[in-house]
Amino acid sequence: MHPHSRIDKRRAEAPPSLPITSSPQRARVAFTLVELLVVIAIIGVLVGLLLPAVQAAREASRRMSCSNNLRQIGLAAHNYHSAYQRLPSGYVSYATRDGSAPAAVRMDAVTWDAGPGWGWAAGLLPFAEGNTVIENLRLDQPIWSAANQQAIATTLPMFLCPSASGGDAPFVVRDSSGNPLVVEGRQVQLGRSHYVASHGQESCWGECGAAATGEVFTNIYTSTTTIVSIHGDAGNVADGPFFRNSKTKFRDVLDGTSNTLFFGEHSSALSEKTWVGVVPGAFTHPRFRSPENGPDAAATLTLVHAGPSGGELDITGNPIIHPVNFPTYHVGQMFAEHLGGGNVCMGDGSIRFVTDFVDLFLWAELSSMNEHEVINWEKF
Repeated sequence: MHPHSRIDKRRAEAPPSLPITSSPQRARVAFTLVELLVVIAIIGVLVGLLLPAVQAAREASRRMSCSNNLRQIGLAAHNYHSAYQRLPSGYVSYATRDGSAPAAVRMDAVTWDAGPGWGWAAGLLPFAEGNTVIENLRLDQPIWSAANQQAIATTLPMFLCPSASGGDAPFVVRDSSGNPLVVEGRQVQLGRSHYVASHGQESCWGECGAAATGEVFTNIYTSTTTIVSIHGDAGNVADGPFFRNSKTKFRDVLDGTSNTLFFGEHSSALSEKTWVGVVPGAFTHPRFRSPENGPDAAATLTLVHAGPSGGELDITGNPIIHPVNFPTYHVGQMFAEHLGGGNVCMGDGSIRFVTDFVDLFLWAELSSMNEHEVINWEKF
């Protein structure tokens, strides 16, 4: 056979070559609508799980900042006592036993509150972060004097709780009707505070003025009352460390400083408080209403009490004791916006977190400084 014939035969038996074409395109990848909705739902669930944790972490930080503020206040109070051998007055008022006073102090005919009005927090400024502010205050003049108009409206971070939602800005003092109080032709604007001082179980606001006597509770367990002479001296009624013209010494705290409330929270979401002091004729108004709350006299711009107090009875006839966040929502009680309770500063400078479910009698016992109650901390 001819050699070329074998080559031609192999060529004929070989498979035909494939045509040269471009490589096929890769298939397009995409989510279906159902898959997209599932992914969105999963992301939503994860965010829902993480958000409470983030909020809890932020609130824990705010609560810590608040407790640090109270710690600084307590330390300043101890330094004040070291310097003057007493604590600052709840607020300073012209002292009178018969309601007479010079016209310049603008004595309130009902409460007997009068100038100069400087409160406990203003007294602590030289021992805290307020040194710059204290240089601009004329403490020899009443709060409302023109020389103090700008300084008393100062915002001081030490007196602001980051959890309080009612605002940090200065506020205008109001009269009994809720209208701006005008003194010497000017409205009075005060720097805000979210912290208050304890007047004790009893309150001595409006009833500690012209009335010569007042009914007060003397036994929180039996609700028995007694009549005491007031004559303008709130110290005849108050059983806590801070009241009008108080000059409390640590030795006066017979129940022990570690067993006595000194300072605590009052968020501006409930009512407005100030670090400055008390303006005669002013009233504190609740920013939301409840069956039990209403406006109260000027002393509640800086002070609160625990109850019971003269005439305070609930609908069942029992004495009203109102700890932190108690649903009476008095402008004269402590109120905080932390989850589950609020911070307080004891007389020894220690900070405690009081839950919304604290025992009522324990709260009253801790609020008085000289009632000789036996404290059972297991009920805290």
